[in-house]
Amino acid sequence: MATEAFEDIAETFDFFDDWEDRYRHVIELGRAMPPMEEALKTPHTKVEGCASQVWIQPVLKGEGASAEFDFKGDSDAMIVRGLIAVLHALYSGLSVAQVTQVDALAELGRLGLDEHLSSQRSNGLRAMIMRIQAVASEAASR
Repeated sequence: MATEAFEDIAETFDFFDDWEDRYRHVIELGRAMPPMEEALKTPHTKVEGCASQVWIQPVLKGEGASAEFDFKGDSDAMIVRGLIAVLHALYSGLSVAQVTQVDALAELGRLGLDEHLSSQRSNGLRAMIMRIQAVASEAASR
């Protein structure tokens, strides 16, 4: 259940021969993301469990299970900022009900990220996914 934006990333990754090219592409995706306003970087939006500083601010349009999900995100680490951009492509525009059904680890596995991230980065990525899933689940139940 990947979005068109995520499918575009997956197709681009298929063109790269080695992980270094994919790594650089993830960083470029992060650089292309609009910056998150400093005022939103609060303890409430900070994602615990990440080695880097990570903030995710959900943006919901509508109410209940059909509300459209989006988020703003940022990190002090370029690769993590890129991972946030990948997650944004995976989830943005889905309903909150759909967000709760996405198997993010399987989708990200298509990119080979699971094989090339350090254990700290993998744990941080899982923490970001858990935060997004929790927000979507809560919003869907309202």
